[in-house]
Amino acid sequence: MKTIVLSVLVENSSGVLSRVAGLFSRRGYNIDSLTVGVTQDPSYSRMTIVSSGEDEELEQIRKQVAKLVDVVDIKELPADLSVCRELILVRVAADSTQRSAVIAVADIFRAKIVDVADNSMILELTGNKNKLDAFLHLLGDFEILQLARTGITGLSRGANE
Repeated sequence: MKTIVLSVLVENSSGVLSRVAGLFSRRGYNIDSLTVGVTQDPSYSRMTIVSSGEDEELEQIRKQVAKLVDVVDIKELPADLSVCRELILVRVAADSTQRSAVIAVADIFRAKIVDVADNSMILELTGNKNKLDAFLHLLGDFEILQLARTGITGLSRGANE
């Protein structure tokens, strides 16, 4: 099974997200990650869609997404020719005796401490999937109270537009 990351430029109009999600739903394709945000031109949004499957299925996804009326441009983001990142927020149970250990893990990964309460801390980290997974693995010694991941977003490297 392979994974594909598509950067899709779409018209910023109501119903676009629903049409894209509907395409995946009707054909039984899975969306592993989906992020959407407005671009430098407010009339367009960029969707980053991550999906996995066999080669034939991934090719059909590319073709079907490209056919959608609202799609202006579609690019595949291969790992070696693009920059892809994800944001994670994690609330960890940490009383005063555990804080220094949590801070040590955060420092290793350059995570930001964005909130501290009596018995917990919220950490923020941006990076690729492997970095975030390794961070969560090291936090495994602590009780994770809540976790939120944004999903992958990305752009082509260098002059590749």
